[in-house]
Amino acid sequence: MDKQILASFQGKSYLKEIDFTPAQLKALVEFGQEIKTAKQNQTLQPFLKGKNVILLFAKNSTRTRLAFELGAQEMGANTVFLDPASSQFGKKESVADTAHVLAGVADGIAYRGFGQADIEEMAADAYDTNGKHAPVWNALSDQWHPTQMIADFMTLQSEFGQLDNQITLAYVGDGRNNVARSLLVAGAMVGINVNIIAPQSLQPDQETVELAQKYAQAAGSQVLITDDLDQGAAEANVFYSDVFVSMGENNWQERLEALMPYQINETLLQKSKHYGHDLITMHCLPAYHDDQTQVAQELHAKYPGLVDTTGIEMSDAVFKGAQARHFQQAENRKPAIMAIMAATLGNLDLL
Repeated sequence: MDKQILASFQGKSYLKEIDFTPAQLKALVEFGQEIKTAKQNQTLQPFLKGKNVILLFAKNSTRTRLAFELGAQEMGANTVFLDPASSQFGKKESVADTAHVLAGVADGIAYRGFGQADIEEMAADAYDTNGKHAPVWNALSDQWHPTQMIADFMTLQSEFGQLDNQITLAYVGDGRNNVARSLLVAGAMVGINVNIIAPQSLQPDQETVELAQKYAQAAGSQVLITDDLDQGAAEANVFYSDVFVSMGENNWQERLEALMPYQINETLLQKSKHYGHDLITMHCLPAYHDDQTQVAQELHAKYPGLVDTTGIEMSDAVFKGAQARHFQQAENRKPAIMAIMAATLGNLDLL
């Protein structure tokens, strides 16, 4: 890990991957691995000792909240969780005014919202009356999920030993959502091949594709956007999925009709030349892989011709298969987010 590169994050917000260089993203991945090892060895340094961190979440969360809250505490910070029900945010107070207030009482702000523009505005206004800036960390927006990427890259690095074009990640499903966009662009930045397999109506916008192609060309990797399952799966040694309908959306029938043919199942895995060896599956969770959730049960009852009880975006057999790395991803969320917080706000003299 390059300490000089890591120091370049100090005082900065972490809003989207393209605000940083490929080398900086890789440094965060390495730092996350070191924090994970230090935690296991009980040698973790109190990088955030004496700091106050606010978690402002307008959307529900499990992994992201736990990673920020517990991760900050384990590095010595005090944390406070706020949502719209327990604060004035979104009702009586604007994003800008909230940013100024939070920066006046805390040192860092994790913001999980809807529009990317709101998160950008939060970071632009997160100054106290003395001009001190509080870094803002994007805990998820409609366009990007940058903390997820560091956890995903940690998972890939642990599995394959490196991040390069020997890895071909095939994201299958809604290619326009925040996870797909982040994987496409950030994956190209760090040098892995990224395939987006989605129906044409749900493929990423041309601007995002061109941005990813530019990064891929510089890194020596490739990006592929296709609706052809055979073409998209042929070289893949990583299959990645997310729910078909994101938070804030409710067009289930339309999405199920379009995307059920793109379920990650054994038939799809068999289309890869890596089937049976050197192949993993990933999912950022939560996953509708069985009938053990209220949502999955409701969808099965409402759309029995489209949804059975053995999975939606990923089959239960694949989700529980030996190649599954979903819970490794989930565990990596905390050290990844700890690395982001420590790099931007922490005392790096402890390294």
